[in-house]
Amino acid sequence: MKKEVGKVTAAERDEILMLFERRNGLNELAKILTAGNGEMYNRLIKDMGENSIRFQNWWSTMAEKYQWESAEDGSWEIDFNDGTIYLVTPV
Repeated sequence: MKKEVGKVTAAERDEILMLFERRNGLNELAKILTAGNGEMYNRLIKDMGENSIRFQNWWSTMAEKYQWESAEDGSWEIDFNDGTIYLVTPV
């Protein structure tokens, strides 16, 4: 089930969009790099970890700021077109 629980500003939306796109790009790069790539592989792993922390921190900060409804087995998602936040739970 998907339920609208809030909105974020355009600037906040743009911030999570950048982190989302970076995460996707790093995941694609991870498919072609191996530990044999040495320094580049180590940098990739570091960047993935740092981006993951920033991504999760954004959600935590916004949830606290806007007091979004949550559910134990749910997750939030954003509509990048208009910044609407949805709570997604299993049916």
